[in-house]
Amino acid sequence: MSQSDSVRELTLATDRLTLGVAARLSRYLQVLTQAKKMGKSSISSQAISEYTNVNPTQIRRDLSGFGKFGKRGVGYDIDALIEQIRKILRTSGQHNIALFGAGNLGQAIATSGVFADHGFRISAIFDVDPERVGMRLGDLTVRHYDELPEAVNGDGVMVGVLAVPGSAAQAVADDLVAAGVKIIFNYSDALLTVPSDVTVHTSSPAVELLYALYFYLT
Repeated sequence: MSQSDSVRELTLATDRLTLGVAARLSRYLQVLTQAKKMGKSSISSQAISEYTNVNPTQIRRDLSGFGKFGKRGVGYDIDALIEQIRKILRTSGQHNIALFGAGNLGQAIATSGVFADHGFRISAIFDVDPERVGMRLGDLTVRHYDELPEAVNGDGVMVGVLAVPGSAAQAVADDLVAAGVKIIFNYSDALLTVPSDVTVHTSSPAVELLYALYFYLT
């Protein structure tokens, strides 16, 4: 990408980020968050590049399009850059998540802190299995699925996370849409059908592995 193309992309991003910019900033934020947890206070564009496979020049262009964040020879202040990227991505503050499925995957998600590191709070966990409803996961008690509408409205849930079998995923997605949720994170293998104003992100370890394997073999 030329410098003029990069500037144009970032100019368009002032109101709404392009997919390319948003994706890269999200990757930078992930690296910065982990670096902070490791006790680091500053980081260079070269170091970010090594963890994201984004060219250091592109990283500097992306960040300079929103202001001056780094110092030559010193790098970027991690705390300051995390704060700024969260503002750019409009993820400052706390956002509530509802987790569906309290099986092995759901329990791992609920107790991992993977969302909390980025300002997301799991405010409710649901299941239909009588043996799981009422169990404690961290600070939360697993609720019955029938309480979905009440929880979504009462807790201001913005995101629904599906850790359910593929056979159940579409029904849960339908109920989330009916309750007003606009973002669904899908860990199942189901291909979800939702209205055009609802965003679905499907996370598949198999797909990620195929992607990595392709570059290893070619």
